Amino acid sequence: MIFDHITNANRYAALHPLFPQVFEYIKNTDLTTLANGKHPIIGDDVFVIIERVAGRTQESAKLECHRKYIDIQLVLSGTDTMGWKMLNTCQQPIDDYNAAADIQFFNDTPDAWISAPANTFCLFFPEDAHAPLVSDQAIHKAVFKIAVNASTE
Repeated sequence: MIFDHITNANRYAALHPLFPQVFEYIKNTDLTTLANGKHPIIGDDVFVIIERVAGRTQESAKLECHRKYIDIQLVLSGTDTMGWKMLNTCQQPIDDYNAAADIQFFNDTPDAWISAPANTFCLFFPEDAHAPLVSDQAIHKAVFKIAVNASTE
């Protein structure tokens, strides 16, 4: 898991072959004008989901994980307090992994909470369980999904 300000995004470009394209897209796109929902960037390998939602409580937030995609969760407005726990320490699955939706939920309690204000991002790898969208206010964010095993040809 990585937490940082978007102005430092290029520090992480070398971590995945498609990260440079994602950070370039962020730099050159007015994300605040995109409608809610999924927007393709590079086929199924990279897309962004725009969300404008009311925040929820820590108690109602469930840890989740993904196997096929890395998340870069960029807060556009509001503050998103995200829970985090290493996936290999999660002991209370709510359900089996859903490969079609690339998600699994857990009842475990996060080990840490990160308060992410506007223009900051959390980068979650498949080994990071996370519980996003915790806030007492509305949250506007962009969730970039980057295929772990993307074809980079």
